[in-house]
Amino acid sequence: MNRFEVVVIGGGAAGLSGALTLARARRSVLVLDAGEPRNAPAAGVHGFLTRDGLRPSELVAAGAAEVARYGGTVRHARVTTVRREGTRFVVGTGDGEEFGARRLLVTTGLVDELPDLPGLRELWGRDVLHCPYCHGHEVRGQAIGVLGTGPFAVHQALLFRQWSADVTLFRHTSPVPTEAEREQLAARGVAVVEGEVVALESTGGRLSGVRLDTGQVVPRSAVTVTPRFDARSAVLAGLGITTVEHPRGVGSHVETDPSGLTAVPGVWAAGNVADLMIQVVGSAAAGVTAGAAINADLVAEDTRLAVERWRSRRQDPFSAEAEARVCVQLVGDRRHGL
Repeated sequence: MNRFEVVVIGGGAAGLSGALTLARARRSVLVLDAGEPRNAPAAGVHGFLTRDGLRPSELVAAGAAEVARYGGTVRHARVTTVRREGTRFVVGTGDGEEFGARRLLVTTGLVDELPDLPGLRELWGRDVLHCPYCHGHEVRGQAIGVLGTGPFAVHQALLFRQWSADVTLFRHTSPVPTEAEREQLAARGVAVVEGEVVALESTGGRLSGVRLDTGQVVPRSAVTVTPRFDARSAVLAGLGITTVEHPRGVGSHVETDPSGLTAVPGVWAAGNVADLMIQVVGSAAAGVTAGAAINADLVAEDTRLAVERWRSRRQDPFSAEAEARVCVQLVGDRRHGL
């Protein structure tokens, strides 16, 4: 079994940034990634300074190359099991390999649970969006529809109004807006359509309209929706790490401290698996923070072990005698100018 100081589970922005930080700190680090990035359907990564518009696959490839340049290892593999053996962890993959690690960094991301509507998933990441800061600029000035599925529907409609004057809120299954919310929507020129949405219509692979249960089709070129965000954490069950509901009610996540440390000593989590709302650049920053914290933790352990060995040698009379002979020899050498 190959052993590393740190195994990183997940090779996106958070995992690669953490691995890069650790590799630059001269740690042996292995990144295992299943090759299923959440943002694969997106045409580009946005809001990432100096990397705006870069395809997600190109960002990952560049990051993996940087990790490798500093001696880290990046492998395509699906992690299926994680367990603790003594003071170390054992990470198992779907092809039967196992890797030992002193520390773990989990950056497995999340899964978007989308509404079950015909035509929606096929357009996800292109004409069906959720984050105005990720993709709002790309649909600026277009006819935008907001699919209401929860309590944040009005908030999302008002947000996207910043990017277009033609915004329609399809109430669908979201709560009835309060009088104050209706006033806000009216003041901003956001139309509200009652009734449930039954499908999204497309023409030539692009969104063309929203079909209601009445049969009416409202022309739209982009639709926004708020999915439920659920952390990919099943692999951590063997360590007793489970997800909890996010305080904002938007999904489930792995709880960590500000450095990314989970409730299990030696295990850190970073990126969307821990913070459901951050963008790619935020995930990268979280990976750096976690990588630095892991290195500091390893330094503390290395120092503690070194102190124990040093004390053991001093308590050993034979080691003490040998050390005394070395000291006498050094004094003699210095007297003779050596």
